[in-house]
Amino acid sequence: MTTSTATPSIRTVIYPVSDLDQAKALFGAILGTAPVMDQPYYVQFNADGQEIGLDPNGAGKGLTGPVGYWHVSDIRTTLDKLVAAGAKEHQGVQDVGGGRLVAIVADAAGNLIGLLQPA
Repeated sequence: MTTSTATPSIRTVIYPVSDLDQAKALFGAILGTAPVMDQPYYVQFNADGQEIGLDPNGAGKGLTGPVGYWHVSDIRTTLDKLVAAGAKEHQGVQDVGGGRLVAIVADAAGNLIGLLQPA
């Protein structure tokens, strides 16, 4: 999978989970693969270029369901554009490790839209 982000696309979906071990078993069964990252704070599977994340702390961040993350080349500029277009910042830009940046906005209906800038 290329990491080019010239054209934004949803390549990451993160699910808030309450039981990480159960969710890991469930997603492992449906994807037919083991996680590529398996930590107490985050588990990630890669399936045909799609990243599927399990976040046991998601509910504490206000996540009530899966969030699709648009991969973008400049997260701060994209965040500013979305806020100018009427979105509300739900989670500001955060480095989640290795220079990988994420942020979340909410649209007028409360739908969460994730942004991800690869390292």
